[in-house]
Amino acid sequence: VNLLLSARPFVLLHIRDLASRKLPISTDMMNMQVLNMSSPTMGLQRSMGAQTLQQRPVRARVIQGRRSAHIMAAAVKDATQKKKVPLELEGGDLPLNTFSPKKPFKGKVVSVTKLTGPKATGETCDIVIETNGDIPYWEGQSYGVIPPGTKVNSRGKEMPHGTRLYSIAASRYGDKLDGKTTTLCVRRATYWDEEKGAEDPAKKGICSNFLCDAKPGDEVTMTGPTGKVLLMPEDPNAVFIMVATGTGIAPYRSFWRRQFVEDIPNYKFTGLSWLFMGAANSDAKLYDDEIQSLVKAYPDQFRVDYALSREQKNKRGGKMYIQDKVEEYADEVFDLLDNGAHIFFCGLKGMMPGIQEMLERVANEKGIKFEEFLEKLKKNNQWHVEVY
Repeated sequence: VNLLLSARPFVLLHIRDLASRKLPISTDMMNMQVLNMSSPTMGLQRSMGAQTLQQRPVRARVIQGRRSAHIMAAAVKDATQKKKVPLELEGGDLPLNTFSPKKPFKGKVVSVTKLTGPKATGETCDIVIETNGDIPYWEGQSYGVIPPGTKVNSRGKEMPHGTRLYSIAASRYGDKLDGKTTTLCVRRATYWDEEKGAEDPAKKGICSNFLCDAKPGDEVTMTGPTGKVLLMPEDPNAVFIMVATGTGIAPYRSFWRRQFVEDIPNYKFTGLSWLFMGAANSDAKLYDDEIQSLVKAYPDQFRVDYALSREQKNKRGGKMYIQDKVEEYADEVFDLLDNGAHIFFCGLKGMMPGIQEMLERVANEKGIKFEEFLEKLKKNNQWHVEVY
């Protein structure tokens, strides 16, 4: 059974600034809002006294409702045969903030699947949620999730937990292609106490652990959808350059499913989709079965290049980070951008300084004024960034 839930991305580097996402602060990330926890491609580490947030290997766990990657993709038996979808979801205006923290939506967990292998530097899960189509969204948008329970604020008042945002990892039709489910890609947030030499459960990510530990039938309180920055270009012949670290792959999965999996009469993708994916090692790859199936089925339209920081070396002999992998194809990337390609960036914000430094260096080598080049991309809506 070919697992082709996606399409071949020709790399849209959509760099979205999440500064507009002003949500309540939580302990999920050192008192910073947790969105999608990405893999440690950038070797990031944030200290808090003796407490240090690290990406540590997580012991493999059996999760109730777990589906294998093959079962996840079983809905697509042949990557070259697109599937019919309910076309009523193609009409209407962009849905925005249909549900709020005061009036949230209640979804139900269908399944939780661990995506990462035993040697990954953390645990990432695919969570399918039943919505019955009552909280519609478009590809590239995000949902808010409010974990159960309460917290005590700085004034000593007990109040509900704040909202955490997660990029949606399915097209508007969901994994079952009926528009009745949605999918989130969530990295479990854990905290390592250097003094104790062990994880500190008091500082674990509240929402990410709730979702990764959820069981079929559990209720999920949701808000949204939100977001306009990572929306897909309407042009079916567009070139997508998609740059991701860790769970930043989520919106791109929604792209490739719409491009290559679904039979949509008013959207016949004839362009290119190129994915640059950063992860620590091979066990940290996400949705790779789907990706490889699409690469095989659409070799002229879907490409993928991995940057595995703990397995590969860059041309200077150092660790291979996402900017190093993009640099290997700099000539092609710049040519595509100069001819109208879209470039998308999604993942940990720590990846952006290295990427922009690399792009500026390459531009200078080509005699291009990078600031003018970047301004042109932004003006033409070719530059999309969503980092956290």
